[in-house]
Amino acid sequence: MATEKMNPVKISGPVDKISEVSGKIYESECFHPESAIKLVSSEMGLIPFTDENPYSTDLTELTELAKSAEFELELLNLTEQAEFDSDDIDYIKAVKSKTDSFKERISSLNEQKSVCEAGILSFEHFKGLDVNLEDISECKFIKVRFGHMPKESYKRLNMVYGDNPYIIFHICSEDETDYWGAYFAPVDRVEEIDEIFAFLYFEPIVVPGAWGTPDEVIGEFKNNIGIINSQLNDAFREMTDFLNNEKEHINFIYSSLVYLSSMYELRSYALHNEKVFVFMGFVPQKSIKQFKDSLLKIDGVSVEDKISTKDENIVIPVKYKERKGLSKFLIEPYKFYIDMYGTPSYDDLDITAFVAITYTVLFGIMFGDLGQGFVLAVAGFLMWKLKKMGLGKILIPCGISSMIFGFVFGSVFGYEDLLDPVYEKLGWQGKPISVMDSINTVLLVAIGIGVGLMVVAMLLNIFACVKRRHFGEALFSQNGVAGLILYISGVNLASGFMGGPQPMPNKLSIILMAVCAVLLFIKEIPIEIMDRHAKFKPDSISDFVLQNIFELLEYILSYLSNTVSFLRVGAFVLVHAGMMMVVFSLAGESKNIFVVILGNVLVVALEGLLTGIQALRLEYYEMFSRFFDGSGVSFAPVSLRAKKD
Repeated sequence: MATEKMNPVKISGPVDKISEVSGKIYESECFHPESAIKLVSSEMGLIPFTDENPYSTDLTELTELAKSAEFELELLNLTEQAEFDSDDIDYIKAVKSKTDSFKERISSLNEQKSVCEAGILSFEHFKGLDVNLEDISECKFIKVRFGHMPKESYKRLNMVYGDNPYIIFHICSEDETDYWGAYFAPVDRVEEIDEIFAFLYFEPIVVPGAWGTPDEVIGEFKNNIGIINSQLNDAFREMTDFLNNEKEHINFIYSSLVYLSSMYELRSYALHNEKVFVFMGFVPQKSIKQFKDSLLKIDGVSVEDKISTKDENIVIPVKYKERKGLSKFLIEPYKFYIDMYGTPSYDDLDITAFVAITYTVLFGIMFGDLGQGFVLAVAGFLMWKLKKMGLGKILIPCGISSMIFGFVFGSVFGYEDLLDPVYEKLGWQGKPISVMDSINTVLLVAIGIGVGLMVVAMLLNIFACVKRRHFGEALFSQNGVAGLILYISGVNLASGFMGGPQPMPNKLSIILMAVCAVLLFIKEIPIEIMDRHAKFKPDSISDFVLQNIFELLEYILSYLSNTVSFLRVGAFVLVHAGMMMVVFSLAGESKNIFVVILGNVLVVALEGLLTGIQALRLEYYEMFSRFFDGSGVSFAPVSLRAKKD
């Protein structure tokens, strides 16, 4: 086991001491609160706190203010000296008002900048028009329309209306599909010409009024953008300087609000009456003495750590013990996979080591290549060191495992003969396993691995059930002793039928399977009696029989399907060898090094991903489902540092 023992704790005292007690609880950083209403009898006349947190609004306002101003708040180390009054509220309002004025100024400048950028975008297409735009806008007898039309439409315009002196389209620029420009029309015929251009899919755009040619206007806009950017920098600098000058005071108020707001949040777990309050929660056993000593210094406060937690509504939190040394490096990263599936319950097993070993071995078998495994291990190391990625720490042992099995399979970047001199030096006749020459062996070994892991998974379930004192489940469930004997007997029969080893005679296997099948058929009765101490009586005999027949069939099919599922281990060994054969086939007789390198890169990336997923699938569906509950709650002590994070 690698989880810490938890002590249920009941804290009570005068109601006027609750803030001081809350402060000590936060300082301890080892108290996992639980709603007291679950553990305290309602007959005691205690009720929950219902008053609203008076600090949450101000804290939210200050946090949003800092976020909008891109100002990083810092949580100071405050405890009982934290205070918050009307002067602090006025200060927050003053800071907000000042900051808002800076933001309004910045917003106004950004709007001006957007107008200039839109103007550049509008005039960019009409650079070829060497005409003063102001002169165009002052024309009394001619109307000008700016826009763009498809190139196909322009061809039709020339073909159909080429002889019309009133239809003139001046091209200024073009892109892949359209011509950009302007057409000119007499005032008295503008509606007619507008209809013609609309028919030709001309899309007009509004060009802002301006003075000078389009090139001159664009230059003016760019000049204005430069001025606006300078003003924006000044505004940002002034706001930053202002907030930095007020940094100490702002952080003090922020820390006070976080502290006081946290005190109120903790109160939501408590019960009280006019005289006393009660907190309930859990503290790690190793921290209980120090925790009690700090609280007992407060007058009138008592701490009980010998209370019952048999209520089904109470979920004892789980805290892993800290591993050290090599085990921390090799095992701890695999908690990532377990947490993805669920948190173990308090009386469950810590299966991190089991997952670390089985996942690493399965991955190594399926991705067995000495050279590619080395690349994977290096990639994992770089992911861990440079990017701080937890997955990188998992890839390191997986890469090493791949290197080990790559040595067994004699594969180095797909080359199958590079290690032959090494085997000769060791006095071996050749590689231990030639994959493509031992296909049946590889698949049978994969099935054997599956059988072994299934048995281990059921043994773990039996141990976990005994630990929880669920003796009925340990003996009679499909993953208990009855299920284990049924499974082993079935494997024994199947092995003998296929000409493999058969430790037990067929008759004994059949008898054991029959007895265990009957026990699984009626398992609900002994489990209910032993674990729940109740007299089991089905509502309907026919429903009971029919339901359990189908459940028994489901158990047998699951044993079969879960075992066969491990064929994917052998299949991936063969797939890896087959993919590398394809790579060398594409490389040709000359073994084109570029093709070989590219092929290895693709195999490492693609097969590495698929192997990781398939190994994880075997963990989750073929093993976890047999012994891992995953309905627990992680130990989450209240802490002001957690508020900062």
